[in-house]
Amino acid sequence: MKIPALLSLFCAASLASAQPVKNVLLVTLDGLRWQEMFTGADELLLNKEHGGVADGALPALRRDYWADTPAARREKLMPFLWGTIARQGQLFGNRALNSPVAVSNAERVSYPGYNELLTGRPDPLITNNTPRPNPNVTVLEWLHGRPGFAGRVAASAAWNVFVPIINVGRSRLPVFVTLQQSKPGAVSPRIAEIERWMQDIPPISTSESFDAFAYEAALDLIATHRPRVFLLALGEPDEWAHARRYDRYLDSIRRCDRFIRQLWEILQTQPEYRGTTALVISPDHGRGVLGADWTSHGRKVPRSDETWLVAMGPGIAARGERRDTALLHQAQVAATVAALLGEDFRAAFPEAAPPVMEWLGVEKR
Repeated sequence: MKIPALLSLFCAASLASAQPVKNVLLVTLDGLRWQEMFTGADELLLNKEHGGVADGALPALRRDYWADTPAARREKLMPFLWGTIARQGQLFGNRALNSPVAVSNAERVSYPGYNELLTGRPDPLITNNTPRPNPNVTVLEWLHGRPGFAGRVAASAAWNVFVPIINVGRSRLPVFVTLQQSKPGAVSPRIAEIERWMQDIPPISTSESFDAFAYEAALDLIATHRPRVFLLALGEPDEWAHARRYDRYLDSIRRCDRFIRQLWEILQTQPEYRGTTALVISPDHGRGVLGADWTSHGRKVPRSDETWLVAMGPGIAARGERRDTALLHQAQVAATVAALLGEDFRAAFPEAAPPVMEWLGVEKR
């Protein structure tokens, strides 16, 4: 290697250590399978029988998402993930490369999954999606009580069950969820406007509307609260998969990728976030892998415990798509978010799973 190249690597490493992570953007993509993440569109589902795709829509769908190789297909589906994050960060979960990630909870559904992800451990008493207040403290709530984080933690979610998951009544965190209707003056003018849109646009389900609402609310919450820790929880992939609409499932994944890119680029234009923000992305569960069960997940659906994990930011080694790693668990996300910020979540909650900092190549702060 030439000396200038060595100097460049040394300077880059010095810059990373001189500018530690001060902020974390945590993004969750509900029910997105690792198969689409790492191999793109699944030919098994590009049809009416298994994917619910109308015959007339197939030519355009194949044009938009199909290619001869998995690498080309996944880049068509998620161009920011593979064009930027894969070059600057790390991706775990491609089981074809022996890089497994899995949930620890036995239920393999959303509330148990998000509880595990945000609290660092599965709770055997949380077995379904019943919207009861979470008795467990999330890493968001815990960080909110740490010095330097008070009033600097917020969330925006497409699924309104995040209100009890984060236990807003106890945590007092500012959280936007789709379908909410706030009292006059309780939210910003922009959030009030988004709530008016939601009244006029039919939701996807009784508990969830479109990811665009959560994304637009996230922009406002970040602008008004200037959070150091922010959760953006997107949900359309899971909704369209349950509906057996593989075309809309793929469209929603590409849209999620675009939302992440846009939000990341906005943060990089702002001095307090540029160069000091880490990005962590995870789903809440996997899905089935067959034409008959890809729409589902849960205890009775084989392989729906299989997930993935992505991270990028200052100090995180640019190792790209990982191979031959240990089995990582979704429960490790909570302590990882805290550790990136120099905080020890497990000191407060010893039962929480350890962070993945060693795998990320991040030195302990």
